[in-house]
Amino acid sequence: MSDRRDGEPEDGAPEVDGGHAATTPSTHTVRLELADEPGQLLAALHPIADNGGNLLSIYHERGNKTPRGRIPVEVDFEATQDRFEEIVEALRSEGVNVMQAGTERYAEEVTLLLFGHLIDTDLSDTLSQIEGCESASVADVSLAAPQGTEESSSARLRVEARAGETETALAAVRDVAGAKGLRVVEPLVGVEA
Repeated sequence: MSDRRDGEPEDGAPEVDGGHAATTPSTHTVRLELADEPGQLLAALHPIADNGGNLLSIYHERGNKTPRGRIPVEVDFEATQDRFEEIVEALRSEGVNVMQAGTERYAEEVTLLLFGHLIDTDLSDTLSQIEGCESASVADVSLAAPQGTEESSSARLRVEARAGETETALAAVRDVAGAKGLRVVEPLVGVEA
């Protein structure tokens, strides 16, 4: 029986894919923000394991809370750079709030409002397009549709941006909103999360 990992060549030589040598796994750290509910930590670990990450350590800061009342968790794992990016994307698509991915910190935060036919223009797609901007991460969404789905609705977004890239993140929100005929009120200062 072999001790090699799946996808690892038997002779120890670097794996070749399309003429390019695969990168060597290195250690990565992600800092997550989880709800204080049973099963949240396990659910956050699945995207890491399912995408080829080799877990090294988990620091679950149970005694601390983030400003939103959630628990910060730091996870160290080994993965190639490509797999690391896939893992971060998988975490976000599972609804896990990624506060830091490697050296990328989402330290700057703005709250803004979107108005218009949010439901008719597919709010999920709107949020996915905003998340597609490398500078932005949608940390929280509150939707209000008091008149039902047929009328205009509003959504309060809390957007985290990489340090120094808040304007780029806001420009991405403006572009998506403009393409969908939505109005943006930004940024809201002094609003409780």
